Amino acid sequence: MAHDNGFASKLREWRQRRGWSQLELAGRTEISQRHLSFLELGRAAPSRDMVVRLATALDIPLRQHNALLIAAGFAPVWRETDIDAPEWGEVRAAIDLILAQQEPYPAVAIDRQWNLRKANGGAVKLVEFLVGPIAPGTAINLADALVGPDVLRPYLLNWAEVVRYFLRSVEADAAADGWPETAALLERLLAYDGVRAVRTATAADPAAGPVVLPMHFRKGDVSLRLFTTIATLGTPQDITAQELRIESFFPMDRETAAVMRGWASG
Repeated sequence: MAHDNGFASKLREWRQRRGWSQLELAGRTEISQRHLSFLELGRAAPSRDMVVRLATALDIPLRQHNALLIAAGFAPVWRETDIDAPEWGEVRAAIDLILAQQEPYPAVAIDRQWNLRKANGGAVKLVEFLVGPIAPGTAINLADALVGPDVLRPYLLNWAEVVRYFLRSVEADAAADGWPETAALLERLLAYDGVRAVRTATAADPAAGPVVLPMHFRKGDVSLRLFTTIATLGTPQDITAQELRIESFFPMDRETAAVMRGWASG
C-alpha cells in the first residue's frame, strides 16, 4: 500500500521540478523505474546511499540535500558555517582579495537571499553617494534595496528594465533551490508598488540596446552607468559556500570610471 511520506513527496517534487520522467531519473541513478516508482509512492524506503545518489543526480543544492536526508530518516551530511568562522580562513582571504582587486569599482559578497555579507570601498562610496552614510552593522538586503521604493529606485533611471531582469534571476533561484525562503523573497519583492506591472510589461527590443543592460544611476549632475558580473565558489562543500555570490560592478563608460576613480583618490 502506498504511503506518501515526506521523502516520497520531496523526491517527486524535485523530479518534476527538473522536468524529468521517472524513466529518465531512474537511468541517471542506475536503478529500475519500478524501484523509483516505489520510492515516490512511499512503498519502499531508501537507503542513505540511495538518497545521496538521487540528490546528486537531481543536482539538488546542499541545503535541500540535507532536507531530503532528514525526510528519509537520516542525519544531514552538509555543514553550514558562517563566513567569519575559522574554517573560512583561506577562502575568506580569497574573497577579500577579489573585493580589493575590484577597487575603485564596487564589489559585494552576498548570500542566496541577497543579504550583504561583505563590501569593498567602492561599494560603500557608491551607496553613500546615493543614499547617504549607513550605520556600521546595519543589515542590508540588496534585493529590497533595488526593488523597493525608497532606497535605489529614486536614482535608478532604468529601474523598470533592471528590476524586470532581476526578478527573472530570483525566479530562477526559487525554481532551482526549492527553498521556501527564496519563494518568500520573490513574493516580498512582487508586493512592492508597481513591481508586478513591471514583471509583465513588454521589454524593449534588446537588439537596439547595448550588449549588457547597465544600471543607470543619476543624482544631481552625476550620471553613473554600471554593469555587473556574478562569481561563485567552485566545488563547495559547505552550504554557506555554495550559496555565496560575489557581484562586481564595472563602469559602462569613461565618465562613470572617472567619477569612481575620483572618489577613491579624494
